Amino acid sequence: MRRWRVPGPRLLILVVGLGAAAGSEPGPVTCGSVVKLLNVRHNVRLHSHDVRYGSGSGQQSVTGVSAVDDSNSYWRVRGKTSTVCERGTPVKCGRSIRLTHINTGRNLHSHHFTSPLSGNQEVSAFGEDGEGDYLDDWTVLCSGTYWVRDGEVRFKHSSTDMLLSVTGEQYGRPIHGQKEVHGMSYSNQNNNWKVMEGIFMKPSELLKTDSYHAEL
Repeated sequence: MRRWRVPGPRLLILVVGLGAAAGSEPGPVTCGSVVKLLNVRHNVRLHSHDVRYGSGSGQQSVTGVSAVDDSNSYWRVRGKTSTVCERGTPVKCGRSIRLTHINTGRNLHSHHFTSPLSGNQEVSAFGEDGEGDYLDDWTVLCSGTYWVRDGEVRFKHSSTDMLLSVTGEQYGRPIHGQKEVHGMSYSNQNNNWKVMEGIFMKPSELLKTDSYHAEL
């Protein structure tokens, strides 16, 4: 029987910023934005919490949840490891980023451990206060120039080339009903994601400059 280690609760970090709400006109996803990401095929949001895997790495687990209003599904968009992406900078397709879990400060992470249910590559949350290692980097795969809020994207793990995916396997206690999130080696509908709720930092002047040069 698989055991899970459940540390005590952490204080929810209040997200405050000068940005646009998710209901406004769609635009690019920008660094510093705090978002919820929906797996389009399985209709679950990327989620984490202070519950560790009982096998594999033993790191903090990452799952998919159907609840819309769960505060443990917020992630901050940041530059890749050892870099700074200025707040409000639009994220270009093909750029490597980190996704930092708001409530625990750990980064979306993957490595050569086997996921507990499907036997694919484990996806976890790793690090402290937003700082982990190079295995926290994910490449944004999308069409066009920028990752846009109303478009579907894939996230490819920069070190192992695995795609962030959900295939429907479901956990029992203590996270009953939550879906396994893992890495897969091939693309299909299970690895399509879309931005849903969030706080979006306004695009910087960089986007305006790019548009100006495109018109010349």
